[in-house]
Amino acid sequence: MRIVLQRVKRASVEVEGRCISKIGCGYLLLLGVSTADTPADAEWLAHKVATLRLLEDDTGAMNDSIVDARGEILVVSQFTLFASCKKGTRPSWQRAAGRETAIPLYETFCQKLSAETGKQVATGEFGANMQVELLNDGPVTILLDSQDRE
Repeated sequence: MRIVLQRVKRASVEVEGRCISKIGCGYLLLLGVSTADTPADAEWLAHKVATLRLLEDDTGAMNDSIVDARGEILVVSQFTLFASCKKGTRPSWQRAAGRETAIPLYETFCQKLSAETGKQVATGEFGANMQVELLNDGPVTILLDSQDRE
């Protein structure tokens, strides 16, 4: 699984002109699921996201986790994180998991993250054409990959 984590002041997702999710200060997570991913990847990433210290404490230093700061999280599925552009000009999506694998792992990740943070996680709509809006804070953008744990 891959995540692009962006620290945000706010973020929202629209589908067909209607807002389906929005958050205040916290993280916007773009989540891609590969054909090699398992529930263990979802669990590891959920714990990592919940415990990363990327939010500012009272002194302005990045010392607080999302739990410490009582921040919010919005998770948006994004299969394009597994695009391969090695050949030609059209990306290959062979490493991206199909719906039958990706949806359960996406849902598992969101459930595990909710359990880790003690808060409901906002989501996009899996497979929909979404318009994602955000106000990046910092900017702080972190790339996480469950296959690159060492």
